[in-house]
Amino acid sequence: MVIETVLALAGAALAGSAGKDTLERVFRAFRGRTPIARDVRGELDRSASLGARLADRVAEIGGSWGFVLSFLAFLAVWALLNAWLLPRGGRFDPYPFIFLNLLLSMLAAIQAPIIMMSQNRQAAKDRIEAQHDFEVNLKAELEILALHEKLDRVHEEHGAQLAALRALLEERAPRDAG
Repeated sequence: MVIETVLALAGAALAGSAGKDTLERVFRAFRGRTPIARDVRGELDRSASLGARLADRVAEIGGSWGFVLSFLAFLAVWALLNAWLLPRGGRFDPYPFIFLNLLLSMLAAIQAPIIMMSQNRQAAKDRIEAQHDFEVNLKAELEILALHEKLDRVHEEHGAQLAALRALLEERAPRDAG
């Protein structure tokens, strides 16, 4: 009874065909006593294309302190070489560093869409994981409710048996005393 109520409430919350599919999947796993948990992140990572894995790697490297500090060092060396260390005729990008500006602009133009692709992929992963977490939590809630129903039934049965035993003992007590 309680389980059907929870499923009805979850069905109302998950309107649409995707919600119906989710409920059916959870209910089948619940009734079949089969696990529903799985490694969603691992499945998504294994099925990722080369481009998706490359975008993730670029975003991982480009968003690290190691990259920021090494790029800062590169910029400092570039500026030092072209402003003071190289002789005036040997400077390949004199101040105001127009060639460096071009390189930085090209790097940003290439890196930004790649990082956005990785962020979109991460957002899709997060949505799938959230959906999977909901399914696992719903199944766990159904299992807990089923256990509560069983415990309530056992409690009622044992209560009735205990009352019957108590009545038998009370019947015998006057006879044994007399």
